Amino acid sequence: MFSVRENIFLKAAAIISCFFLFGCENDINEIRAFTSKKISVEEGTHIISYMSQQAKLKARLTAPLMKRYLTDSPYVEFPKTLHVDFYDSLMNIETQLDARYGRYKQNENRVFLKDSVMVFNTKGDTLHCMELWWDQQSEKYYTDKPVRINSKNNQVLYGQYGLVANQDLTDIEFKSGSGRVLVPEQGLID
Repeated sequence: MFSVRENIFLKAAAIISCFFLFGCENDINEIRAFTSKKISVEEGTHIISYMSQQAKLKARLTAPLMKRYLTDSPYVEFPKTLHVDFYDSLMNIETQLDARYGRYKQNENRVFLKDSVMVFNTKGDTLHCMELWWDQQSEKYYTDKPVRINSKNNQVLYGQYGLVANQDLTDIEFKSGSGRVLVPEQGLID
């Protein structure tokens, strides 16, 4: 019926097909580990970074730790505080910023700051809040969280629903504000 050669061929085919049947079993955890995206993280310590626009120094950032996440939307994280000095056109410090945490979204040119955020200018005004966004392009701060501003002349202003402000705190728009303001004896000026 079958020749010896055909018989050997059929036995070899049967053995090889057994390998294929048993070899196709995959562990789902191994598949997930193999196909999951790996996020690359670069880490640096004792960071000093300078930001310039049109060959002019705009800011100097210092932080004890920086992590850069290389994802589809890359971002830089400062998990252990950060400090930024902002400079005017004559390279004098005009505003300073401190926060316990920061995240810079590279594709959006925005920085999210949280946890004891404080911005103060050389005129003596200080902004306090728990969360704040800084838009690099427009050089503005904004938040929808409660804020407090202490001015150099002892005025305290509150923004219950946040604010929008210039980077140097010269133009501030509260979203529903309240506070204590000293009015001169001659009254408010129109």
